[in-house]
Amino acid sequence: MGMGVQSLVVWLVIGLIAGWLASQLVGGRGGLVYYLIIGLIGSFIGGFIVNFFHIHIGIGSPIITEILVSAGGAIVLVLVARAIR
Repeated sequence: MGMGVQSLVVWLVIGLIAGWLASQLVGGRGGLVYYLIIGLIGSFIGGFIVNFFHIHIGIGSPIITEILVSAGGAIVLVLVARAIR
């Protein structure tokens, strides 16, 4: 079963919000493409961290939980990229 258009749009919006939120929290500038890339990569990093450490975020809303996990991963991504530079 493939990903529906609605699921894809939700995934992209979560990535945009997470990337923007990470940018606001750690500082940085970027446009929609930057926020999208950072947010989507951050969602994989955040998901890995949450699963690896068995972290449970009991907010009750799956969308808000995914935004927070993705933003956390995006923050880690930005900070690691800055440390490497």
